[in-house]
Amino acid sequence: MTLQDKKRTRLTISLLFGCTLLAMSAYAQEAKRDATPPLPDSESAAATKALSEHKGIWKWVVPPARMKGTFDDHDPIGLVAGKLIPADCSFNWTDPDTHKLYCFTSATSLVYFLDSPQTYLAEAEKNWRALTGRPGTAR
Repeated sequence: MTLQDKKRTRLTISLLFGCTLLAMSAYAQEAKRDATPPLPDSESAAATKALSEHKGIWKWVVPPARMKGTFDDHDPIGLVAGKLIPADCSFNWTDPDTHKLYCFTSATSLVYFLDSPQTYLAEAEKNWRALTGRPGTAR
């Protein structure tokens, strides 16, 4: 299998995965209307609060504790595109070399990033400094 075939396969899988997630999200939004909150004595207060604050499939997996990512929790792919896009770290990646945590706004952004992380990080770092007016490296 050539490199071009591998890239095409990854892209196809990413697109299929994205379409599946969109369909699941639409189904989850439909199902949510009929959902009834759990009885107070059958579930913990945290579960009841989580259900009442449920804002769709993507926000269901927000980490319980605040995570602090590099670039002040902005999506590296957004930075590569020249935009400051805040992320809540539901999707994240830790660089095995530097052990820095990077936060992403969506699974698609993370999958796209993982095709060439070091290339994207170098560009994101450069754009981060330009967009925020900070010299040096990202925090």
